[in-house]
Amino acid sequence: EIEEIFRRFHDIEPEPKGELNSVNEFTFLVAVVLSAQATDMGVNRATSALFKAVDTPEKMLALGEEGLRDYIKSIGLYRAKARNVIALSKILVEKHGGKVPGEREALEALPGVGRKTANVVLNIVFGEPTIAVDTPGKSPYDVEKGLLKAIPEKYLRHAHHWLILHGRYVCKARRPECWRCHMADICQFREKSPAPV
Repeated sequence: EIEEIFRRFHDIEPEPKGELNSVNEFTFLVAVVLSAQATDMGVNRATSALFKAVDTPEKMLALGEEGLRDYIKSIGLYRAKARNVIALSKILVEKHGGKVPGEREALEALPGVGRKTANVVLNIVFGEPTIAVDTPGKSPYDVEKGLLKAIPEKYLRHAHHWLILHGRYVCKARRPECWRCHMADICQFREKSPAPV
């Protein structure tokens, strides 16, 4: 069943894309940091003007924390996020030549970057087969390990996006749209929601 689910995901959308807007690796990292406890849509609204003005860690440092806050004040926790983005920009310039590092340890050492954010960056920017998890379980890491073990290797590269997009638009927590789900015939959820009349 797992193999079949991911085969269908692949058939429907072979190259799924994330919904955070960015112009390069640095702005993608910033967008992911800003997206914690915020919607992609809200982050995109705030960053559309920001990323036209600022697309490198050097420019971010020149903008400064106060200047950054003015761009992102519509996003939750914007003060702490502005502080983190300025601090991570400083580290990128001082330790990484202004580039986003492709190693987990270096990413997780950046302010505002935890395992989930690092996984998203490693997956999207560097093509690694990672899965970003913030779902409750014994721990998000245990959930991540379980998913990595269960998902067939050939589908790992895009599994993260397929699952996110499916949960965001079809298999929604409050009102799953079972009538338009490509997995409905093999889904074990018993209370399938009917199509609206």
